Amino acid sequence: MSSPTGPAGLPVRMPRPRQPGRHRRPEPLVAPEGAPALVLAVPGMPSSATRGLAEEVISIARSELPGLDARIGYLDGDDVEYPSLPVVLLHAAEERVARYEQALAAGLEAKEPEGPVAVVVPLLAGPDSALLRRVRQAVMDSRVAAELTDVLGPHPLLAEALHVRLSEAGLARADRARLFTVATAADGIVLASVGGDEAVQAAGITGMLLAARLAVPVMAAALDQEGSIATVAERLRSSGSRQLALAPYLIGPEIERSLLAEAAREAGCATADPLGPYPAIGKLALAKYTTTLGIAPQPSQGSPVR
Repeated sequence: MSSPTGPAGLPVRMPRPRQPGRHRRPEPLVAPEGAPALVLAVPGMPSSATRGLAEEVISIARSELPGLDARIGYLDGDDVEYPSLPVVLLHAAEERVARYEQALAAGLEAKEPEGPVAVVVPLLAGPDSALLRRVRQAVMDSRVAAELTDVLGPHPLLAEALHVRLSEAGLARADRARLFTVATAADGIVLASVGGDEAVQAAGITGMLLAARLAVPVMAAALDQEGSIATVAERLRSSGSRQLALAPYLIGPEIERSLLAEAAREAGCATADPLGPYPAIGKLALAKYTTTLGIAPQPSQGSPVR
């Protein structure tokens, strides 16, 4: 069989047929039309720093799912500069009804809105019953049909994020595969959480994953329980650790930054930064949203720490 030719009898490059089966490149996922909004519930006192962090998390989620309607609602919002969670949910509901009515007025076929208006994702690494009660109450106060997800952890991606923050502070090797040492690397990690005993237990799961990455003991403690940090630090020292580090199992807004410094002094060790807008935070927030809606995005793999 002869192949197609172009001018002067030169062969023409034909497009390759799409390959079926498991080697075919997956189609990029986009948010379904009319999908509920992802509303990030942000704890703590609103500030420009808190807003910047939340906006970065939202930006990461949007980059993973183009077309995503993502919004930010504050537990302690003032409804103007920092809109409260009930106000954000109410606006999302009003906008959905307005879009439906505009479509009808334009003579377009439109499906009457049904299902949840929004999926609320708490910006929390671990469980904090007091904060979660407030989030749940805010959703109820809005009188809007909204789904509330679990917190982001425990998850292997959070262990990766903790490793990165420790390495940025010079408290851990940046690459667990290399055999060089860091003079300031810790040989014991205090994993600091908020939310009492439940939070400590949940942090302990991520702590085991972090311990496997660093090959040093990791023990969880509660920042909001008096004496918890010092007790865990003493246990680590009793087991042979001499150079401790405090790893905040926090995203950031949950607690006053000064409390971390106080906890580090109490434990007699250096501290890494909170998780902040690490890419894994946005990916996990999106995963909570898509799981709730039954959307199946392509799985995200944790990037190696370099």
